[in-house]
Amino acid sequence: MEFLHYFSEVFTWANITILVLGTVGGLLLGATPGLSPTMAVALLIPFTFHMEPASSLVMLGAVYTATVAGGAVSGILVNIPGAPANIATIMDGYPMAKQGKAVQALHYCFISSFVGGFTGVLLLIFFTPPLADLALKFGPAELFWISIFGITIIASLGGGSVVKGLIAGTAGLWLSTIGYNPVLGEERFVFSEHLAGGIHIIAALIGLFAIPQVLTLVAQSRLYKDTLEFAELHSHGVWQSFIYNIKRIRALTIGTISGSIVGVIPGAGGQIAGLVAYDQTLKMSKDPSSFGKGNPDGVIAAESANNAMVGPSLVPLLTLGIPGSPTAAVLLGGLLINGLFPGPDLFTIHGAVTWTFIDSLLVGQVLMLVFGLLIARYSGFVAHIPNHTMAAAVIVLAIFGTYSVQNSVSDVWVMLALGVFMYYASRIGFSPAPLVLGLILGQITETNFLQGRLIAGDEAWSYFVSGGISQIVIALCIVSITYSIYNERKVIIRRREEDAAS
Repeated sequence: MEFLHYFSEVFTWANITILVLGTVGGLLLGATPGLSPTMAVALLIPFTFHMEPASSLVMLGAVYTATVAGGAVSGILVNIPGAPANIATIMDGYPMAKQGKAVQALHYCFISSFVGGFTGVLLLIFFTPPLADLALKFGPAELFWISIFGITIIASLGGGSVVKGLIAGTAGLWLSTIGYNPVLGEERFVFSEHLAGGIHIIAALIGLFAIPQVLTLVAQSRLYKDTLEFAELHSHGVWQSFIYNIKRIRALTIGTISGSIVGVIPGAGGQIAGLVAYDQTLKMSKDPSSFGKGNPDGVIAAESANNAMVGPSLVPLLTLGIPGSPTAAVLLGGLLINGLFPGPDLFTIHGAVTWTFIDSLLVGQVLMLVFGLLIARYSGFVAHIPNHTMAAAVIVLAIFGTYSVQNSVSDVWVMLALGVFMYYASRIGFSPAPLVLGLILGQITETNFLQGRLIAGDEAWSYFVSGGISQIVIALCIVSITYSIYNERKVIIRRREEDAAS
């Protein structure tokens, strides 16, 4: 129980002030499209040079956890995920907002984020050694099959049409190949100088979600979301949201377990955690047809998953120096700057710093919940912003967020081109979610496949299918594909029966 011994260090004036400011700032940064948790933590690294090691890690940890949850705010209110980790949240979060349940959706978001995040940090505290051993077992073969498993859920994200979901997902996989081969360095599909560096995920995310929203706002003459009944929302108290959220045991459990497992896997990230949790919750639901139309379980599962990922993603980082997520990779830089090197010494020689940092993550989850619920109370003001004002604000944020990633004008042009394309594609029933998922997973799949082939040489087939973890994930892929086919047949049969009855 060494972590209890250092709990009081979190509540020194310096550390608690930094923790509060980091949490509030992280929520605001997370709600800004394009400012992902990875970027937020990276921007703060220079400010830690002259800080105490414990205080600097407290600040970075607070910003990390808060931005993951804060990204759901813009996703729910304006259909633009603040970061890739919040892609799954908008599937049902934004439809809830359009039904006049924006505050309710944000309540569910922050409560489930707290449950998942708190559980994830407890796993970090009590199960670090066995989880570190598990992380070592994931090589290119295992990560390849994990990404293939993610690809199998693309069809279920197609906005009601499996065929359109597969087409959009395939387009995303193709987009992921533009640029240079990640292992061999070969140039592919670079038919414009703006594509020389490939398509950055943040540019694609903002373009596919933000620009169609801007064009839709411009095309409308009424006030933004003037159909929302926010007077009704304010009558739905926080306590009722707590009760409802805790009753959704299945969604919370699926989300927390999915996020915890994905968090340990090096390099996977919150976007995979959220999407896997959303897909599994949909498949286990008694009413899968309600997903994508404002089912609270979709928000609860996605947000509990991407926050449960935070704690376990630090396990391989602190023990082995292997980041479990892109943001954890940036945190590794924060450790090294302070002269802290991953391994057993972190928990012995530097135990005071390490345990103060981990304890601050627990306290940070509570602060994230409190300030998140306060933000939810005032979300109704978004409904009364005129279209032209909202459109102008979103386009400025979109361009700023895209350009700031790599200081590249090419990223801005790619973002705008993808946005215009998605605007017209969405009018004929295509969803941006499977396209983004294809883009994300395509890069992971290709990189690990090529690395695996280089490692295995002439024994590539045996290398990819012989491992125990690989075989388990292959079985999950088969089950996922089979279920998708079975579920689609059920939908077709039900529609035929309804047509016959009418």
